[in-house]
Amino acid sequence: MTGRGTRDSVQTSIPSLKAGVCIVGAGPAGLMAAIHAAAGPLPVLVLETNATAGRKLLLTGGGRCNFTHAGSPAEIAKAFEGLRGAENHAGGSVRPGRFLRHGLYEFSPDDVREFFHSRGLASTVEPDGCVFPVNNQAVDVRNLLTREAERLGVHLLSQARVSEIIAAGEGFIVRVQERRIPAARIILATGGLSWPQTGSTGDGYRFAERLGHAIVPPKPALVPLITRETWVSELAGVSLADVEIRLPPDRRPVAAGNTLFTQRGIGGPAILDLSRLLADALPDQQHGIPIEIDVFPEMDESRMDRHLQEFLQAVARKAVANALAEFMPRQFAQALCVLAGCGRDLPAGQLTSEKRRQLVRTIKRLPLHVTAAEPIVKATVTRGGVRRDEIDPRTMESKVHPGLFFAGELIDLDGPCGGYNLQMCWSTGALAGRSAARL
Repeated sequence: MTGRGTRDSVQTSIPSLKAGVCIVGAGPAGLMAAIHAAAGPLPVLVLETNATAGRKLLLTGGGRCNFTHAGSPAEIAKAFEGLRGAENHAGGSVRPGRFLRHGLYEFSPDDVREFFHSRGLASTVEPDGCVFPVNNQAVDVRNLLTREAERLGVHLLSQARVSEIIAAGEGFIVRVQERRIPAARIILATGGLSWPQTGSTGDGYRFAERLGHAIVPPKPALVPLITRETWVSELAGVSLADVEIRLPPDRRPVAAGNTLFTQRGIGGPAILDLSRLLADALPDQQHGIPIEIDVFPEMDESRMDRHLQEFLQAVARKAVANALAEFMPRQFAQALCVLAGCGRDLPAGQLTSEKRRQLVRTIKRLPLHVTAAEPIVKATVTRGGVRRDEIDPRTMESKVHPGLFFAGELIDLDGPCGGYNLQMCWSTGALAGRSAARL
């Protein structure tokens, strides 16, 4: 096995072409599964369609790799629950957080940080709980995984597209091009359908179905949203920092963070988190799901009104929009004034108390209607996949077909932005690897 540094460790030919544990997919879940399986007595083979392992991993966190989130296993599990607990139950009666709890306790965020630290990659926790390598290089995370797999004797066969997995006696036959590879156990870690340019083409769904599993239809999660309002296109590229997203009528905050206007709607971290909460409702919405953006969540409406009144009195000759541009992007300030009925050029000294209160309401309750999500190819993760109630959460083994295991995004699990989904990959991968390697 050769290759270090920025290249993968690739075994181009395997004399026996046999595997005790065969892992399909060399993404984060597959590589972590391989490393933990290699601690057992069975030989481990990883099959990867791409020429290099971990291509999607290299893109995470904008290339910095937000590889986990600081928090207890219980806190991470809770983050995988849906809006008001009404998450997608198409995956069965097992709630996603409850399904993940065992794996998270077995390989927690602290365990993940120690795993990388003990192998030479230190990390830092940002104020929002996101965890990054200190050097902010995703490639170093990927290279550490491939080096560790190589050290433990894992065979990684790249450019090996699996065409079929067949049950054979107490094991399996894996077809790779013209080869037939016998395997005692299979771990499917092929990912979902998001970012298909990295090799996530949905093959794992097909393999799982042919081995008897039901698939919750995939849909985009952590994806920009399309709005009924067309004025957003005039603000494409404009971002707002630290807003809160609320859902009428109770206006309970459901997401927070930065928001970005796009040609067709809204994006940014806060909206990506919102998208997974609305994913199951969007197909049934003809007129759109109403949402509100609170541009200044740290201040209630009455306090905002008082501050705005004092401020505008001090700049009476300025246009209201220009005055607001001291606190927000100018284009957005102009749009707010138009939406509030003030116009772009009204001097602050001519703003009536009624118009001022309307402007405050618009700032605190900017109304939009979400009609759809952008296509799954633009999503960060996939919602849907192999049903949770068909997988044993204590081992990640199939309840339908013994010897078959699952890890990562292929399972019907999706969490918010901030390292949660990679933590899910590490935890399910480690658990699947350990379990599959047991005799």
